[in-house]
Amino acid sequence: MTANPWIPIALSASIEPGTSAGTRVLGEERVVWRDAAGAPHVWEDRCPHRGMRMSFGFVRGDHIACLYHGWRYDTAGQCRHIPAHPDLDVPKTIKVPTFAVAEKGGIAWMATEGADPAELPAVPDHAHPVRSLFLDQPIALVRAAVVDTPPQGWHAEPLANDVVTLRGNDATAILALQTRDTSKTGLHITVAGEASTAIRRELAIWATALRTRLETDMTKAA
Repeated sequence: MTANPWIPIALSASIEPGTSAGTRVLGEERVVWRDAAGAPHVWEDRCPHRGMRMSFGFVRGDHIACLYHGWRYDTAGQCRHIPAHPDLDVPKTIKVPTFAVAEKGGIAWMATEGADPAELPAVPDHAHPVRSLFLDQPIALVRAAVVDTPPQGWHAEPLANDVVTLRGNDATAILALQTRDTSKTGLHITVAGEASTAIRRELAIWATALRTRLETDMTKAA
């Protein structure tokens, strides 16, 4: 099973135009935001000025501004405006590190270095959101539980270390696992095909029960 060069970070539906949210990827803070035109962006979640999280800021059109002193950045991460010095030609060195991002299967994916869009997981292009869950468990344990105990009537098909599909009921569920850090995992679930309310509810209930079981097992082990 190979590693996926694209890391799942959020449900596409959870990041609406003009909003931002913070997350963790491989132990590091990231901000996911969508500009007013609907394009997604993933950056380091830190303003270069004083280190304030950009996810606390606000999106205006195709810019995002830091909450602390209002420094405003364009979609390339370049600072374009400093309110305290409105006439300043902002130095090009004031820039937030950015990461490539793509959307597929109803999920936003962050690229690792050198990742090719052709390497995105082989999942349906479009899918309906189910939910995201966050578990205090390492990704290997969560993935094993997903593969070993899928919902009744569904068949699990691992695609990569962090992507599993479930097939059943004329639908394909996409389960994308996000390594938040060594002991915490995000689980983003969407479903393509027959995506009725009943099927999405079934998957959400199953995922919640899976999290409860894993965390109960962890408590007993402690």
